[in-house]
Amino acid sequence: MQKDKHFISFSKGVTWRIIGTLDTILLSYIFTGSIGSALKIGATEVFTKIFLFYLHERLWFKIKWGLTRKEVANKLTEQQLEDFEHKDEIWQESHLRSVVKGISWRIVGTLDTIIIASFWTGDYSKAFKIGFTEVITKVTLYYFHERIWMHFTRKKETTDRQ
Repeated sequence: MQKDKHFISFSKGVTWRIIGTLDTILLSYIFTGSIGSALKIGATEVFTKIFLFYLHERLWFKIKWGLTRKEVANKLTEQQLEDFEHKDEIWQESHLRSVVKGISWRIVGTLDTIIIASFWTGDYSKAFKIGFTEVITKVTLYYFHERIWMHFTRKKETTDRQ
């Protein structure tokens, strides 16, 4: 089952990056009218978003606010508590922490899009339109992405139990 969790997490990340990039490309095309600019913005974003998301996750792992130790983790050493690979087995994340973490990522992601769009188009007005419209589309798309994956993983867990 552990191997399945890693595969599902990887697959979920890849599908989200595809959806997110396609969304950025579409918005970029709508606001710039240039397929070339839209593709450059989308292609650049793939790499910057992966790198920035990694940094964002690592930073949030170091922030203990909104985390409580699970009962099993009370017997672990401080070094074991810092083990990122097993964080979900050790720490329980509060709903407020998840919301704040999601908002902080959307801020980072939006700033990234605005910077990239400004670079490729040279037009700050279009870059801000792309970035701020993306806040609405990304939150909406991510919600549906999460719901679809929840349905898929629940169905898989039910099949695995039988």
